[in-house]
Amino acid sequence: MKHTTRNLVLLAWLGVVVLACNLTSPSEPPTIVPRATDTPLPTISYATLPPESLPQNVAAAPSNSQATQLNLMNQVDSDRLFFHVDTLTGFQTRHVNSPSDSATIGIGAAYNYVKGQFEAIQSQSQGNFNTFTQQFSLNFANVQTQQYNVVGVVSGTEVNSGYVVVAAHYDSITHDREDGLAYAPGANDDASGMAVLLETARIMSTRPHRRSVMFVAFSAEEVGRQGSIEFVKFLQSRNTPVSAMINLDIVGSQTGPNGEIDTQEIRVFSAPPNESLSRQLARAVEIIALTSPLNMSVLVQDLPDREGRYGDHLSFSEAGYPAVRLIEPLEERDRQHTARDSMEDIQASYLSRVAQLVLLSATSLADGPAAPRNISLRDNSQGTRTLVWEPSPDATSYIVALRPPGSLQYDQYFEWASNSVDWDGFNSTNFVGVVIFAKDANGILGPPSQEYSIP
Repeated sequence: MKHTTRNLVLLAWLGVVVLACNLTSPSEPPTIVPRATDTPLPTISYATLPPESLPQNVAAAPSNSQATQLNLMNQVDSDRLFFHVDTLTGFQTRHVNSPSDSATIGIGAAYNYVKGQFEAIQSQSQGNFNTFTQQFSLNFANVQTQQYNVVGVVSGTEVNSGYVVVAAHYDSITHDREDGLAYAPGANDDASGMAVLLETARIMSTRPHRRSVMFVAFSAEEVGRQGSIEFVKFLQSRNTPVSAMINLDIVGSQTGPNGEIDTQEIRVFSAPPNESLSRQLARAVEIIALTSPLNMSVLVQDLPDREGRYGDHLSFSEAGYPAVRLIEPLEERDRQHTARDSMEDIQASYLSRVAQLVLLSATSLADGPAAPRNISLRDNSQGTRTLVWEPSPDATSYIVALRPPGSLQYDQYFEWASNSVDWDGFNSTNFVGVVIFAKDANGILGPPSQEYSIP
């Protein structure tokens, strides 16, 4: 594989001052906030605690303002999103073996558009955003081509914190996989993901971030995710750390094959086992959404992807990087890889909500306080346990999320103002795991701690 890396700008890391945060500990146990949405049923013989069995009438730590999150959400431009989808579908096909030298048709036109959008973001970013392309050779259906991944980087200020990667693919295909000239508009698969990627990059490029963020548009996903496989090789060859990867693939429609409508949910797939880094990232996106003003539920799935299908996130998780795929809940499969995957199946309101979720998630992972560390449970003589952890610099409060036996998701959570809490509910009958997020004064959650298994 030949990599074109001469445009890659390696920006210097700046150190950050680590300052301990000692907060006053409340004297009462927390009020638990149950999930507002249905979750997978627990394993047989276990039951999630009903709300009446949880601590009642106890004031939790005051919630921080959601003004910063609302401001981020309001920056998402639905017209821009729709324009990106419309432009990419207008190239008729983006098959890897379609024309590479046309300005109006095929994979070459799509590549030029995506590259042009990244370059426009770079020119308006005041030096925050730098873009480059990665070239790789592909042989598909006995046709040899050169393909290109397009990459943009916003460098972080925190040393050795790893990259947050947001990605989508810009190629398309039909059921006749080897036909490079068949009409394959690919509006939902995956012009929708590309639109969210470009919009997120545009907004996040306006300022530096605590942790570096990388935006990647992959080619050749539809022919065995060859673009992301080559890109992961590129990262590994440079020992590039990746702390999280969010793959956006089929995220533009709220309607199902039988006319069903779901405007408030999105699925997230991640590689098992249930305690894997990828599954933990999926749960982190769930909690970020749950504690935001977005009012959108993230449904954690117990599979790496849909049965018999795949996405670019698997190239990352197979290499040991935490990675997830976001996809709409009512996937209309008979449209995919056909001429019917057109603009009429894209709803701007749903696509905008997905973009807001991705923006909030990427911002939290990139900008929030450091993940709490050194979590432990201490038994107390009065029948309670104390959950304690090392304070996180810049944290003004913490979100403590709890996972019942057999659950894929954190079914309950509470906000707390210090780094320790006493409660008689910290036992393995009620919960098998707890994870903690630090929250800053602007209401932004940071990346999650490692899940602590409750003994």
